[in-house]
Amino acid sequence: MLEETQDTEEIIGRVAALDIGKAELVCCVRVPSAQGSGKRAQEVRTYQTMTRSLLVLADRLGELGVTRVVMEATSDYWKSPFYLLEAHGFDVWLVNAKDVKHLPGRPKTDKLDAVWLAKVAERQMLRPSFVPPPPIRRLRDLTRYRADLVAARTAEKNRVEKLLEDAQIKLSVVASDIFGVSGRDMLAALIAGERDPKALAQLARRRLRAKLSLLEEAFYGHFSDHHAFLLQTMLARIDQATADIATVEAHIDAEIAPFAQAADRLDEITGVGRAAAQVIIAEIGVDMGRFATPGQLVSWARFAPGVKESAGKKKGKATTGHGNPYLARVLGEAAAAAGKTNTFLGERYRRIARRRGTKKAIVAVATSANWRRWATRSPCSLSPDRHTSTHCLDPAPPGAAACLLTVDFRISFGSDGGRLADDSHEPL
Repeated sequence: MLEETQDTEEIIGRVAALDIGKAELVCCVRVPSAQGSGKRAQEVRTYQTMTRSLLVLADRLGELGVTRVVMEATSDYWKSPFYLLEAHGFDVWLVNAKDVKHLPGRPKTDKLDAVWLAKVAERQMLRPSFVPPPPIRRLRDLTRYRADLVAARTAEKNRVEKLLEDAQIKLSVVASDIFGVSGRDMLAALIAGERDPKALAQLARRRLRAKLSLLEEAFYGHFSDHHAFLLQTMLARIDQATADIATVEAHIDAEIAPFAQAADRLDEITGVGRAAAQVIIAEIGVDMGRFATPGQLVSWARFAPGVKESAGKKKGKATTGHGNPYLARVLGEAAAAAGKTNTFLGERYRRIARRRGTKKAIVAVATSANWRRWATRSPCSLSPDRHTSTHCLDPAPPGAAACLLTVDFRISFGSDGGRLADDSHEPL
């Protein structure tokens, strides 16, 4: 039986394709021939990637009436022409280079690559990659830089602990956080020249004072001036990174202001904090119309196993592949946090973790969270008592709450310890 598909055989009349390098790009424009009879005319030219040359390119595409511009995602070199052409009102597509491989056995040059890309694009055989709008891009730059700064600070803290081990100072054995108030006072005293274990142990505060004898034993070592110099430098870098993180977070708060309502809804979800909500919005955006089905969103986020089948047999290990590391990190943390709660997803996490391990449980929880949200296709809200889930009946387009984790983490146990009745939450 023949079934209708979403595909069309319409050829894009006026299309341009860019093969981008660091210093120059090759542009191939294909338009209907002036002679008619279904023939095509093309122009292949090389432009510098400097801004003024790109402006000349934009003017030329406008003269030829180009409606769509397609380019490969080549390193970060695609950003300059993409942003400039987008600002000039062109329909710009960024495509995965894996989808546009040249035919084997054919010569490969920048010019031929541009022509091939244009031919494939005009027949609509490509899929555009997700490029968020400028406000989301700015927010994404800030949240990703914050994550990188946190990672750099963590690496510096690890160097401090290794340095103390080198000096035979076992502070981390006694104190759970050597960078707390007590720990920083002790490290500062070491840098200042204090070597007496009893004097160093007396710097402990509150609960750590119950371990004074252990602290004295921990400070018997061989801490030299060489270690003091390195420790002082490392602590200065940690403090500088902390200050930079605070500055970046202030800018994030300013950029997230237009999406404050969406961030607040995400922040209400068990397992999702304020920082995680900011990352989810920065990586996915607020327009869920980009993803026609929940499966597309799950696949794009690389939470769906790959499919590789031949002759009726499945091949490979069905791994999810490498996706967005920033999004995967916060989704994994949120799923792990939800696994410790008395919620539907918490039960699902623990049930799968017992049988198949924590890693598969995290992926399953994040995936079911996405499907559950998209099943409603409208934002969810909490009733005033915060114990019942109220689904909106308004068939409005899904908003930011349709992000992967905007689901009923809120379905919790009632005050009597039993499951609240909700027929919209059948097991997945």
